[in-house]
Parts: sequence; C-alpha cells; structure tokens
Amino acid sequence: MAQFLARRISLIALTLLVVSLAVFAITEILPGDVATAILGRGATPENLEILRQELGLNAPVYSRYLDWVWGILHWDWGESMVQKRPIWDLVLPRLSNSAVLAGFAFLVAVPTAIATGIWAGIRPGGLPDHAVSNASLVAISLPEFVTGVLLIVLFSSTLHWLPSSSILLPGESPLSKPSILILPTLTLTGVLFAYIMRMTRANVMGVMETSYVRTAILKGLPMRKVILRHVVPNAMLPTISVVAMNIGYMLGGLIIVDSVFAYPGLGRLLLTSITQRDIPLLQALALLISGVYAFSNLLADVAYALLNPRVRLG
Repeated sequence: MAQFLARRISLIALTLLVVSLAVFAITEILPGDVATAILGRGATPENLEILRQELGLNAPVYSRYLDWVWGILHWDWGESMVQKRPIWDLVLPRLSNSAVLAGFAFLVAVPTAIATGIWAGIRPGGLPDHAVSNASLVAISLPEFVTGVLLIVLFSSTLHWLPSSSILLPGESPLSKPSILILPTLTLTGVLFAYIMRMTRANVMGVMETSYVRTAILKGLPMRKVILRHVVPNAMLPTISVVAMNIGYMLGGLIIVDSVFAYPGLGRLLLTSITQRDIPLLQALALLISGVYAFSNLLADVAYALLNPRVRLG
C-alpha cells in the first residue's frame, strides 16, 4: 500500500506542476491588461507604467512563474491585485463556506442515490425503476440555474418557507443560518443524485448478471448476503470515481449555484477574479481547485484499492 500511495502522490505532484504551467500560460495570454482594469478610465500611460512596475508585470514571464511557484510551495499565495489583501485571507472563508455546502449536499445525495441505485438495479424493469430512472433523467437535463430558480419560485416566492438568497455577512458562518443552505443543497442534490443513482443502478445490474453472483444465488445464500457481500462491493468501484470527481466540482465549480443564491463560496470568488482580471487570485483558485480534484481522485484510488486488492498490485 505504501508503494501504491507513493506512486499516486508522485502523479499528483506531476499533475499539479503541469496544471500550474497551463494556468500561468493561459492567464498570460488573456486579452486585456491588469493595470488598465485596475485604473479604469483614469488610466494614463504614466500611471499605467508605474502600476505595472509595482505589480511586477514588467518582469520576464519565467521569472514571475518561478516566483509564483516558490511562493505557493512556501504557503505564500501572494496578494490580490484588486482587493489589496492576502489571497489566503480571501480564499479561506470562501473555501469553508463551499465545504459546508458541499458537505450538506453529499450527506443528502450520496447515501440516498447509492441506496436507490442498488434498489433499482436489483429490480430492473418495474414501475418503481422506470419512475426513478425517468425522474433522474429530468434532473440531469435541467440546468442548475433553472432548478434553482424553480425552487426559489416554489419555496420562497409562493410558499414563503425558505429565503431566496444565501447572503452572509463578513465573518458569519453558514451554519448559523441553516435555512439558507436548503435551496442550494436541493439544487446540487438533484444533479448529483441523478448521476450517482444511474451509475450505481447500471453497475448493480451488470454485477447481478455475472457468474459468481448467479452461483452464490444457486448455492442458496440469502439474497441479502449476496447483495451486501458480492454485489455492492463490486458495483461501487465505478461509482466511487463519480463521487470523487464531484468533490472537486462541489468545492470549486459551483459558479452557477453560488450566483443564483448569492452564496459566498469559491465559485463566486472565482467569477469575481475573472471579471476583475485579478490574475494572482485567479491563478491561486485554479491551482487550488485542481489540487482538490487531484486529491479527491487519490481518495477514490485508495477506496478502489481497499475494495479490490488487485488494484494495489497493478
């Protein structure tokens, strides 16, 4: 297992190096100018040159890249060009908020989706199976902003049960207002539940057709024991990858959900960094989200190895 983890961590380090090069290169070739975006209409050639000098934009590209990587390795994320604050001070509260929302969505969606997928996969073709499959297809087909708006219209505008906005004051925790998490969680749960449920259902149906499961049934083992010991562990392997990929998406890719509900998460901060051309903040967020994706896939690999020992030997 130690060699297995060492190989995976080495691949993650290489992946993050490639991502850092790609992120830095893309932000360098973006149209527009950071100094011009900061100064706005009051920009003149003289103060533009002074600001570029202060921001280090006149330094060679390779020098700025090495300084950036060196700072990241020493946990110095730099300073936001627009907000003039340390990037980590901006990212940490948003990361905490996104983690709370993602945690709520996972606690609701993942167990129910896996249980429903197993139930539907064991009894395919029936009316409940068709109902669940069609409902999940509708959830996947609806864009998140449509689902969010529909939930706002129903539960906020019509029934007046829940707030339509998830705005928080600076320094305020979303856990102090659990009601503001319900609608964003339901919006995320729809798509997440549908993907995991359909994947689990397909995997269970495939495993149920294998020879070792049929043999276990013919030998007279109780159906519950066959499902828990033979079907579920083997059917979970592909599902684990889907769950792991959604961890990164939940923490960093929630731009639409954060915008619809005005939730102060990483997604909104990422959108702000793009619109304001805050390059250091954009680079840090892109690398952070990539790191979350990479380490969530490492967790998936470890779970694979625990469920299937042949993975550790491959």
